[in-house]
Formats: sequence, structure tokens, C-alpha cells
Amino acid sequence: MGFWDVVGLIIAGAIVGALARLFLPGRQSIGMLATIGVGIVGTMVGYGIAAALGVAETRGVDWIRWIVSIGVSMVLVALVASFLRQRRSGSRY
Repeated sequence: MGFWDVVGLIIAGAIVGALARLFLPGRQSIGMLATIGVGIVGTMVGYGIAAALGVAETRGVDWIRWIVSIGVSMVLVALVASFLRQRRSGSRY
């Protein structure tokens, strides 16, 4: 993975993470770095899921891969926000 691949992944992660937080109902109290991190992981997992479903890379915008990535990131944002909320309140399982 080259330098520009990493830069592209960070930018895609920021966009996907922000969209996941936007589409997820309610308020998520996670920071910008956590949002970018969740977006990066969601993008990588979403692209993997889309590839497993047979979605091929195209020259244009890969809408299906973006939608899957945003969906995965929404789940991850909800999990991270829940974890941070429990951690702040001091409650244990």
C-alpha cells in the first residue's frame, strides 16, 4: 500500500465516518479521530463485504461499495458510542 493509498483511505474514512454519524439517529458522543478511525475500518470491511458479494471495482463511483461501507460504519459508530458511554458512566457488564 503506497502513500497515496493511505491518504485516500484516511479521506474516505473521514467521509464514510461522517456520513455514518449523520445517518445514525440520535447523538453520538465520539470525537473526530474516533469517527475517522471507525470510517477507515468500516470502509475496509465494507469493501471486503462488497467484494465477497461479487461487486467489481469500476472506473466510476462504486455506489454499492460506498453504501455497504457506510452501513458497516453506522454499526461501528453505534458500538463505539455505546462503549464510550458505558465507560464514562462507570457501569460494568
